[in-house]
Amino acid sequence: MKTVLITGANKGIGFETAKQMALLGYFVYLGSRDKIKGLDAINKLKASGISNIGLIEIDVTNINSINQAKQELETKIEALDILINNAAIAGEQPQTPSFVRVENLRKIFETNFFGVVQTTQKFIDLLKKSSDPRIINVSSSLASLTLHSNPEGNPASWGVYDAYGCSKTALNAFTVMLAYEFRGTNFKINSVAPGYTATDLNQNKGTQTVGQAARMVVKYAALPDDGVTGKYFKETGEIPW
Repeated sequence: MKTVLITGANKGIGFETAKQMALLGYFVYLGSRDKIKGLDAINKLKASGISNIGLIEIDVTNINSINQAKQELETKIEALDILINNAAIAGEQPQTPSFVRVENLRKIFETNFFGVVQTTQKFIDLLKKSSDPRIINVSSSLASLTLHSNPEGNPASWGVYDAYGCSKTALNAFTVMLAYEFRGTNFKINSVAPGYTATDLNQNKGTQTVGQAARMVVKYAALPDDGVTGKYFKETGEIPW
């Protein structure tokens, strides 16, 4: 049975992704910063009849927590097949570039970018032991510089999630560089924008369900051997960087 680790999986898109991947036959480790909330999520899945799940306590902004999570996972598995970097925060509002507080920007980047980098680096050895390693970085269409350079691009989001979008742009850059580093191997590394989804991150104002969003993540997490790498996708297909 292939194994999956999903960060920020105790709620929202991460939780639904865990559920869908477990139903597909993967053994899924739900990464949760809060152990109690993580256990609550596990119990909800078990109550629905899903048993191929486990909990890993991990705070992606804390290197000691990441190290402990890796050590714990190494006692349970020999290889990690899929890493889904899902944990993220939206940050305080407003986020207009000329006004956003640097402290707010740093906090957003600490989770959405640096958290992904250090988590990936720590788990890369376990991923290398898989015959078909996959890394999914959960991004956003707000990260697209091409779309933002178009005055008609995302007017409703301008000034609201600009700092968040910048953190996801940096995340996309990491996706590209990492995919290039592992070119010619079995690694498939991609960014996925699941869409404007109703979650706590946006006060449940999104226009689609977590189920719809999770299907996007699952699709690219389960890519076949001939699948693409180093790309950026949303529901309708590839997005321009």
